[in-house]
Amino acid sequence: MKWIMRVLGLVVLVAVLVVVGVLMLPADKIAQIAGDQLRKVTGRDVTISGDVSMTFWPVLGVTAGGLEVGNASWAKDGAMLSTTNAAIGVDASALLRGEIRITNIEAQSPTIRLESRKDGRASWQFTDATGAAQIETETSPARPAKAVTIQKLKITDATLIYDAEGADLVSYQGVDLTLDWPDANGAADISAALRPAQDKVNFDAWIENFGSFLTGAVQPLRARITAKGGELSLQGRGSLEGAVAGAFALKAGNTGAFLAQLGAGGVELPKGLGQSLNVTADLTLTPDRRLALRDLVADLGGNTLRGGVDVALNGVPQINAQLNAGVLDLRSLTEGGEDGGSNAGAGWPKDRIDASGLAAFNGTIALNASRIDLGALSLGATRTVLRNDRSRMVFELREVNAYDGKLAGEFVMNNRNGLSVGGKLQALGVQMQPLLTDLADLSRFRGQGSASLSFLGVGQTVDAIMRSLSGEGSLKVGRGAIEGIDLDALLGSFDVEGGTTVFDSLNASYAIKGGVLRNSDLLMLLPNFNAAGAGEINLGAQTLDYTVTPKALRVNGDRGLAVPVRIFGPWADPKIRPDLKAAVDLNFQKEKEEAKAKVEAKVQQKIEKELGVKVQEGQSIEEAVKDGIEDKLKKELLSIFD
Repeated sequence: MKWIMRVLGLVVLVAVLVVVGVLMLPADKIAQIAGDQLRKVTGRDVTISGDVSMTFWPVLGVTAGGLEVGNASWAKDGAMLSTTNAAIGVDASALLRGEIRITNIEAQSPTIRLESRKDGRASWQFTDATGAAQIETETSPARPAKAVTIQKLKITDATLIYDAEGADLVSYQGVDLTLDWPDANGAADISAALRPAQDKVNFDAWIENFGSFLTGAVQPLRARITAKGGELSLQGRGSLEGAVAGAFALKAGNTGAFLAQLGAGGVELPKGLGQSLNVTADLTLTPDRRLALRDLVADLGGNTLRGGVDVALNGVPQINAQLNAGVLDLRSLTEGGEDGGSNAGAGWPKDRIDASGLAAFNGTIALNASRIDLGALSLGATRTVLRNDRSRMVFELREVNAYDGKLAGEFVMNNRNGLSVGGKLQALGVQMQPLLTDLADLSRFRGQGSASLSFLGVGQTVDAIMRSLSGEGSLKVGRGAIEGIDLDALLGSFDVEGGTTVFDSLNASYAIKGGVLRNSDLLMLLPNFNAAGAGEINLGAQTLDYTVTPKALRVNGDRGLAVPVRIFGPWADPKIRPDLKAAVDLNFQKEKEEAKAKVEAKVQQKIEKELGVKVQEGQSIEEAVKDGIEDKLKKELLSIFD
């Protein structure tokens, strides 16, 4: 028993001596040892400077006025980490064994510079510096470092600078970062908070076998980014080189606010095209920043897309996608305000159209949809290709079912130097009433036919675009009808109130300038009549002034009978009036000339009899009277001198 007590006493005495010995080590000596240990496990120059002092609680270690960890030899700018206030904690039990093991590092307001190259090198990839030949260089590859554990890392109010070759420089201030890594062969929890904009963005991650992850191995991981307006998460596998694969999810109630908090301010997406997002996909990201999304389901705030997407993320995203949609609502691209549309009689919307979303990406998107609503046009089953290049978006209509017929052509939106819209469209076998109702709110015209249209409009509102439209087109319709006027009744009784005119065919061409459509060659054939038309439709003001002249072919001898009808006023409620003066001029011109000749002959006889003036051949009555009066005046004046 005494022997046991003596041994225990000896152990306690040795322990006391060791602890006292450690506590009596100079602070700068511990700092030097800690610095050497950091240099060995990172392969970088480590400098501890300024006032150095010992800490005993809550951890054993030192505080230093300055700490600097060098960058990779190929890096361009400055140290990887530099701070004016740092604390380094060491494992006391390791000290008892004559070892230095870092348990925690704390830094306040440091500057952290990270760099990466396209060839895979990254400044945060450390090397084992126990031998000079093992330090990485431009020409010799780095040997993996020995396992290192920094059980806790806490950085507050840091400036983070990230320079990835081929991408824009990223810089954040006010970054808080913590690392909890208790086991060298175990998992690590990482959390960070930064403010790219006004509000805080939080990042949380869990990485299995963090030591292997630091040496470039692929490890299971979970990550989540939360910010005002949305949340992004990933669960899968990844490596420090930037290779990631897993289940991706993005939920954003306000995409613009979410992107602004991530530092991408100024992006305002149209309604139904990303103002809110709910996206899930299988994600693959390569170290050269190429992103692939498969089994994609994206709810864009009303429109849902499914398919696959490939994106190059260096600079403005370059997108190549194959997508399928059900009903696709694109009215927000062409209409202003909440209600949109023309609001018949109230004019076109004057709310400013925000087309800034056209600058969000470049690329090509192939799209199949069961229906597409463009506001001005409504398309059925559609196969299109969308191309966007520097804020110029082109919808190429390859196979479009619309208005019981087929459409082809393209629709263009260009926001490079102010907003303009245009296109070239061809319609084959379409129903004209719903088409003209959608295009110009004209619902009186029925029939099936073909049409062509090319147009261009400029402006930041629907009203400005409609008033600036220019272009041309043609129309060819088979059997159809015009509601609101009965031309048969018109030619019989001049009663044009109500009724319907049925025609066999109609052809016309037109030109558009300054928002006004003008036509002069309309020809409509009816069973016993034909009708010509000319006039204008003011697309900007939503008014029309058009004259249709029906002609009965089997009356008035061989000349027929024509009665012009003027249609004028707002196109939502136009007035229809026969032009009787023009009807007389058209149908009784010969009789008018004969009556005029008879009247002139009687007047001439009366003048010759009363005034003694004879009308010479080729001379008008007015000229003859004038000459006769002048002759009489001359004679009277000359008689004064007789």
